[in-house]
Amino acid sequence: MKLAAIDIGSNAIRLQVTKVIEYEKLITFKKLQYVRFPLRLGQDVFTNKMISPHNQERFIKLMTAYKNLMDLYEVDHYFGCATSAMRESKNGKELVQRTLDEVGIKINIISGLKEAEMINSVISLDLDDKIYLHIDVGGGSTELNFYYKQQKVASKSFKIGSVRNLQHHDSPKVWKEIEKWVKDELHGHKEKVTAIGTGGNINKIYELSPRASKRKISLENIMRVQDYLRNLTLEERLNRLQLNPDRADVIVPASEIYVHAMKAAKSKTMLVPDVGLKDGINYYLFDKYYPSRGKIFVKNS
Repeated sequence: MKLAAIDIGSNAIRLQVTKVIEYEKLITFKKLQYVRFPLRLGQDVFTNKMISPHNQERFIKLMTAYKNLMDLYEVDHYFGCATSAMRESKNGKELVQRTLDEVGIKINIISGLKEAEMINSVISLDLDDKIYLHIDVGGGSTELNFYYKQQKVASKSFKIGSVRNLQHHDSPKVWKEIEKWVKDELHGHKEKVTAIGTGGNINKIYELSPRASKRKISLENIMRVQDYLRNLTLEERLNRLQLNPDRADVIVPASEIYVHAMKAAKSKTMLVPDVGLKDGINYYLFDKYYPSRGKIFVKNS
């Protein structure tokens, strides 16, 4: 069986095609194709509350390309979801309907909590009984989730993200709300909190840190990379570090959110699993169309 996940974010739009392999009760998700295009819908929406005509046309072209790829791979099931930018856009629903009519792709505009739930379905597979704070920073929103004894015990979506922060459309109140929510949820807990970071920016920060290993990075090293990036011009980030243009300008604003949440939780260490919403979509599709009772999941390959 082949599955396809379409993740329409505020910064980039991703397509992942995955083959599900079952062998002796082991389930493996084998990635066949991954495409990421930096359309940055949030740049329009967080400024003007609308997706511009130019980006609407580019969006339709991109969805057409993704539809062709899904057809070529003979995908059995797909799920397309749009997050913060499309949620807040005044003409988002109109564009979703146009995409269905002209391209034949159905897009679901999901809430921040649903977004977190999908990512959590992948994250929760490897947790133990300790306290974890999962921080998922997108272009327009940030989802925070607490886990304790392998169960999600609290979850909240905040209207702050890398693109929104870059454009200074974040509210000072949100930073205080994050700190208060984290501290309130931890009230009465004395155990150390381990953070879990997801999102393209934290993965890149992990890659840039020479002291990070085994998908783990300390708060101190995150801040070291943060300071290093702050002292580079945009041109230096593009050429010396060879960051993508849509990563080079948002990586520092994104790092500020991770650091802020970790400090609020007094967390010194972050796990950086290489997963995201697209992986959660695949698990959602698998559970929907291919009941997983009695199966043992194996990580993506």
